[in-house]
Amino acid sequence: MTFTDQLWQDISPIYQSILEHGFVTELMDGSLPSPTFQYYIQQDALYLTDFSRALSQLAARATTPDDMLAFTQFAQNAILVERALHETYFSLYDIRPETAKMPACFAYTNYLLATTSLQSIAIGAAAVLPCFWIYRQVGKHIYEWAIQENPYRSWIDTYAGDAFDQSVNQMLALTDKYAETAGPLELEQMREAFRVSSRLEWYFWNDAYTQTRWRV
Repeated sequence: MTFTDQLWQDISPIYQSILEHGFVTELMDGSLPSPTFQYYIQQDALYLTDFSRALSQLAARATTPDDMLAFTQFAQNAILVERALHETYFSLYDIRPETAKMPACFAYTNYLLATTSLQSIAIGAAAVLPCFWIYRQVGKHIYEWAIQENPYRSWIDTYAGDAFDQSVNQMLALTDKYAETAGPLELEQMREAFRVSSRLEWYFWNDAYTQTRWRV
């Protein structure tokens, strides 16, 4: 069993909670209300900007040209590829870009930026991995069951597609490589970083589903 296999096994209850969440089940059957999806897209656009920054921080700290190039390409894709999907929905729903991060987005992005700048590159890699891996698994799960006429088909096809699949496999290989040279303490910190980000994935979708706003 690889280190990343162990990570996934560890967060299996979190992943199951994500699959059972109303946001995911309603996205899958096409019944997710448009305002809920619009909230999600607005917050996801803000998230991806900082996700790209976090990946760029890992690129700057990489010690080999191959790793530096991989993280740089991940950062570029977060802006160029995934934001293109957002622009499609921004135009379709006439959505105004949001400038304020709601609680889950704020917590998640600040956690990633802090971890990738203050912790080792191995811990930073573990922290960004759930955004790759969980989205691929959720995308493939939804793709298997969603009807073709689903209004969120573009989103589904993006995260279930081959291009994203290759990026996830590349990120998994990087994380396993870093784990091979990590000591016991760093390995546990990698596990914790992966768990925290996985929980924040659930909260991100939950904020959209409940239309969470700052209360005070």
